[in-house]
Amino acid sequence: MLLSDLSDQELVKKYIDGDNLSFETLLNRHKNRVFAFIMSKIKNKDISEDIFQDTYVKVVNSLQKGKYNEEGKFLPWVMRIAHNLVIDHFRKQKKMHMIRSNNEFDIFDVIKDNSINVDDKLIRDQIFTDLRSLIDLLPIDQKEVLRMRYFEELSFKKIAEYFDISINTALGRMRYALINLRALSQKHHIDLHK
Repeated sequence: MLLSDLSDQELVKKYIDGDNLSFETLLNRHKNRVFAFIMSKIKNKDISEDIFQDTYVKVVNSLQKGKYNEEGKFLPWVMRIAHNLVIDHFRKQKKMHMIRSNNEFDIFDVIKDNSINVDDKLIRDQIFTDLRSLIDLLPIDQKEVLRMRYFEELSFKKIAEYFDISINTALGRMRYALINLRALSQKHHIDLHK
């Protein structure tokens, strides 16, 4: 039986069991609808592409962490993730607009002190140290895409242009980087979820 003949639910199960081609089949099956939905709200192709890529990175992370339990409702679940990321985008835009339109700039409008205590700071710093050491163990192409996306906040389009690769290849490298980070954290008994 071909992967394309399987239901979303069957493909999700196969992906969780380690079959990466199943996820590509799911992605190809639904990418046009998900992208069209994002584009209808954002009205900007580059930003829509970024939100689309972020949607699927979040989907991969959720599936890998076992946080998917919407049996038989994969597309509505993905659409809800995309919808939440669209809302996050507009919230960020609104916050930036409020800061720009206010004559008196107050850094505390941007950086809120969530009363992080010393213990939480130590734990967070240790997680960052552990994460950096794990990232150093990744293959160079995955490490670079991860660094550019999360630390330099570049879009997948810009990353693809920088390396002269397709956006799908950049997304694939990110996906494998996240898969490998998860495996490395288990292998080295490092908990990144404090």
